[in-house]
Amino acid sequence: MVRISLLLLCLLVSTCLFTSSSAQAPGFVSLDCGGAEPFTDELGLKWSPDNHLIYGETANISSVNETRTQYTTLRHFPADSRKYCYTLNVTSRNRYLIRATFLYGNFDNSNNVYPKFDISLGATHWATIVISETYIIETAELVFLASSPTVSVCLSNATTGQPFISTLELRQLSGSMYGSMLSEDRFYLSVAARINFGAESEASVRYPDDPYDRIWESDLQKKPNYLVDVAAGTVRVSTTLPIESRVDDRPPQKVMQTAVVGTNGSLTYRMNLDGFPGFGWAFTYFAEIEDLAEDESRKFRLVLPEQPEYSKSVVNIKENTQRPYRVYAPGYPNITLPFVLNFRFAKTADSSRGPILNAMEISKYLRKSDGSVDATVMANVASLYSSTEWAQEGGDPCSPSPWSWVQCNSDPQPRVVAIKLSSMNLTGNIPSDLVKLTGLVELWLDGNSFTGPIPDFSRCPNLEIIHLENNRLTGKIPSSLTKLPNLKELYLQNNVLTGTIPSDLAKDVISNFSGNLNLEKSGDKGKKLGVIIGASVGAFVLLIATIISCIVMCKSKKNNKLGKTSELTNRPLPIQRVSSTLSEAHGDAAHCFTLYEIEEATKKFEKRIGSGGFGIVYYGKTREGKEIAVKVLANNSYQGKREFANEVTLLSRIHHRNLVQFLGYCQEEGKNMLVYEFMHNGTLKEHLYGVVPRDRRISWIKRLEIAEDAARGP
Repeated sequence: MVRISLLLLCLLVSTCLFTSSSAQAPGFVSLDCGGAEPFTDELGLKWSPDNHLIYGETANISSVNETRTQYTTLRHFPADSRKYCYTLNVTSRNRYLIRATFLYGNFDNSNNVYPKFDISLGATHWATIVISETYIIETAELVFLASSPTVSVCLSNATTGQPFISTLELRQLSGSMYGSMLSEDRFYLSVAARINFGAESEASVRYPDDPYDRIWESDLQKKPNYLVDVAAGTVRVSTTLPIESRVDDRPPQKVMQTAVVGTNGSLTYRMNLDGFPGFGWAFTYFAEIEDLAEDESRKFRLVLPEQPEYSKSVVNIKENTQRPYRVYAPGYPNITLPFVLNFRFAKTADSSRGPILNAMEISKYLRKSDGSVDATVMANVASLYSSTEWAQEGGDPCSPSPWSWVQCNSDPQPRVVAIKLSSMNLTGNIPSDLVKLTGLVELWLDGNSFTGPIPDFSRCPNLEIIHLENNRLTGKIPSSLTKLPNLKELYLQNNVLTGTIPSDLAKDVISNFSGNLNLEKSGDKGKKLGVIIGASVGAFVLLIATIISCIVMCKSKKNNKLGKTSELTNRPLPIQRVSSTLSEAHGDAAHCFTLYEIEEATKKFEKRIGSGGFGIVYYGKTREGKEIAVKVLANNSYQGKREFANEVTLLSRIHHRNLVQFLGYCQEEGKNMLVYEFMHNGTLKEHLYGVVPRDRRISWIKRLEIAEDAARGP
């Protein structure tokens, strides 16, 4: 019974060991970009689709040379100012290999323009991806030490075509691997070459032969300027015996079981190194896989023709490994290499056998960018709106390129200097983290639905421009705004602010506080009664003027035998015929603007300057330099259309020096707009009720003159 139990236990243990050894290693992430369903490939790697992304578009491609499922789809992005990022979870202080691949496949049907764009890891520019052939897979690969719980891979800065990606792979490495590299807190390793010499075919060696899924390229693979100028007498050797590897970087056994040997005394190669010239990391892997006689020896040295100072001391595999079939890995953790590398291994005079070479790895040191000082703050701000597309750009807010709604300075460790989130439908309180942006110069949050108080920006001494207008902000204007030494523009109009306007705001600050009904200027509390009386008198005068105007107009109607005014008043034009009617009856009196002209002048309705019963008013400037105000009809009902028709028809006929000049209208794509000349000095209401500065208010004499002019009519 005991023997049976022991047997069952052994079977259970062996089953668990077999399962764990055949399962995919932990820390592996394989994203099939543009894919729709998860799958396991022929190597046993588990692939997941990237359909959690809310941006980018997917495309299916086909290639006569590539049938693997992960290369039948891709994800592509617009060629705009945004960064498009993937964020992957990692374990801090662990070392990883990350690999991105790009198979173009002519997904955009542009045979004349190949894509060219940048890829970055966090704040660090990783590589520029240059597509030169439709059906060649371009690969970018890095070894890095994780310094945070996540890492972002971003595509940006397309100079031609559209950015795209086929696969994104993350592989966790053993803690001892690549420990010989230069300071990992300051550098990444950008892989330039990883070569399996003496390979038996053109196929690469990777997972599961390499449990870390490094890709060891065959030295038989045909590529331009890749392992050419091979010395005469170079032969390929191999073994099926196991190779013992005690070196930290752990080259796979299948790679070490093949090699090239220089039977004539030397091995020579020439190859291009992508990313070089520069400082790099270069290591070779040797194992004696030939059976040497007792009196035979294999000694050789590395020769770099143009860099004799780097020639390595004599390589004696037997001396360093004590026996055959064991790995020896000498190399340079910091070496300067050119773009075109010529190297030779030459046997020494006392060696009976020529040099042997099993494998080689060469990487370039990629200096890490520290990124923005404000990275954490900006990540917190973006996380508040994680469901929106603009908040998911990812990566560093400034480096190597800024988010589309952010501007940064050019400091070595840049700071955010401008936030531009106008008209983004934002709600809730203004994010409190914004006050931590000590380098902030411009803040544009206008045209949203923010509520709550204005934050204290005293920690942002560089602030020059603040746009918070057209929100629902409440509370008092904080006195801290008066202490900003560089403030030049302050726009707070059309909110629900209360209290008084601080009297010590600098005189040279351009400001607007209109539209806050319960906000009054400092020092006006004792003058409330005067304001009420003044307003009442003004209203009375305007009422008398209106009555007189009506009497004059009635007399005019009686004498008007044609009755045109009566017809316009009682029978408004149908809205669908406004354009044609105006063109026929009034010629050029009412200019018909196209929607394109309006959008160009207003920069697609960028600056909102007011609102009323008709709709919202936007600022614009025509190509000729004329400033305009565009009223956009908010009510699309029949009544609203009637009002639009009446106003266009009447205003195109009436001209007076006390009326704002009517310039024309636009009626396209269901939008109805009126175009007026832009008035710089505010509205009549602001002048009548004391919102404008005292020196610009209308005197009582002037008010009477306006009333008299209105009564006289045109």
